[in-house]
Amino acid sequence: MSQPSTPRPRSTAAAKKTAATTSSGTSSSSAPAGKKPAAKKPTAKKAATRKATTTKPSTTAKPSTTAKKSTASKKSSSAKKAPSTTKASTRTATPAKKAPVTSPPAATEETAVPTQPAELGAASRAVRQRPPRSRVRAEAEARRTDAERRLRAVPDIAEVADSPDPVAAEPGPVGAGGASSPSLLSVTGVEQGVSALVGLLRAAGRTAGLEGEELERRVARTLAYLRRRVTGDYDLDAFGFDQEFTEEVWLPLLRPIYRHWFRVEVRGVEHLPAEGAALVVANHSGTVPVDGLMLQFAIHDEIGRHTRMLGADLVFSSPFIGELARKAGSTLAANPDAERLLSTDQLTTVFPEGFKGVGKGFAERYRLQRFGRGGFVTAAVRTGAPIIPCSIVGAEEIYPMIANVKSLARVLGFPYFPITPLFPLLGPLGLVPLPSKWLIEFGPPIETASLGASAADDPMLVFDLTDQVRETIQQTLYSLLLQRRSVFF
Repeated sequence: MSQPSTPRPRSTAAAKKTAATTSSGTSSSSAPAGKKPAAKKPTAKKAATRKATTTKPSTTAKPSTTAKKSTASKKSSSAKKAPSTTKASTRTATPAKKAPVTSPPAATEETAVPTQPAELGAASRAVRQRPPRSRVRAEAEARRTDAERRLRAVPDIAEVADSPDPVAAEPGPVGAGGASSPSLLSVTGVEQGVSALVGLLRAAGRTAGLEGEELERRVARTLAYLRRRVTGDYDLDAFGFDQEFTEEVWLPLLRPIYRHWFRVEVRGVEHLPAEGAALVVANHSGTVPVDGLMLQFAIHDEIGRHTRMLGADLVFSSPFIGELARKAGSTLAANPDAERLLSTDQLTTVFPEGFKGVGKGFAERYRLQRFGRGGFVTAAVRTGAPIIPCSIVGAEEIYPMIANVKSLARVLGFPYFPITPLFPLLGPLGLVPLPSKWLIEFGPPIETASLGASAADDPMLVFDLTDQVRETIQQTLYSLLLQRRSVFF
């Protein structure tokens, strides 16, 4: 019986070659789990990329390392189980030749992209939170433009009215950076403002006693006045008198006080000249010089002329009051100014008593004080202007002064400091004048043209004329007091 044939043993050289190949494959696939295999070098580069992309170490990188270790262990165990006696098993266990790994481009702040999902989410959030540089520059430019531009442009009303859409008629963005300008006034807003102003003017006119066509005419004149004030189309004379302001603002403010509060009655209007120069000389009283304002309105309301009043230095040195007095036609009570006004055919008013008449006590009411040195007579004689005496009854009772605190007046720089039944007891309410009944009477004029300009240098003539004017006013006051039924009626 024949023996079974046994396989022919390989040669010693072939056996050594096979053992070497097997041992190299086993060693390459069964690397220790604690060390990184040589084929995993790109993983270190990925870790460097991950550090450059995120500022904080990612906690999700640990599972990736564990997974790599477990993969390496599986490969090692599978390599140990592979048969080492056959060529096929040897070829299977031998790792395939890998392609050369090219290093990725250098990671930058903007191009680095993480490979793990958790890292990708963190990086995406970081990129979303960081605004683009172009947008940051645009926002900074817009803020700088808004800070520099503080004025609003007012559109032309005619151009806006011609536009079918008022919003479309507004100008576009203004300034560098394309920053939008604030919303401009539309036609509707302008119309509402004008309507509100017209309603206010009509209400004020009705309060002053105007109605019908006269009221509408006054409203139209006021609107025209406001337009001229805005454009600067008005004139002032050499003394600062603003005729338009006086007619459109100042006198309308005095009208309700004149007609409804004091209920002024005027007599002797025929003695006032319709044209030419004249000097009106009146008594002064009332603690507060309201009588000058009522006299100014009475002359304009009766004959349509403006009177240029002469005031004391204190009036024009006071803030706001001095400027208002100039615009209303008043000027300094000095002979040069009085002569200039009379030489230009102006109707001029003077109060020779001054503060002595205004600041006298209530017990001395309607008693004229000294008329000074008669400077007003000198100015009238040199210019040949007639002197018209004027007597005012009713002003003494508006602020009855029962005491004068002279020490406090010196501290404040006032000629007197009045104490009345209502002031300072009631505070600002005590400044409201009492509604007394007023009478104003103009006497016959005293001619000076026949005396000649040289008569102004004669002191006796000046004194006689001054005394004559004073006595005329005093006697008229006594007569009016007898005719008045009551202080308030």
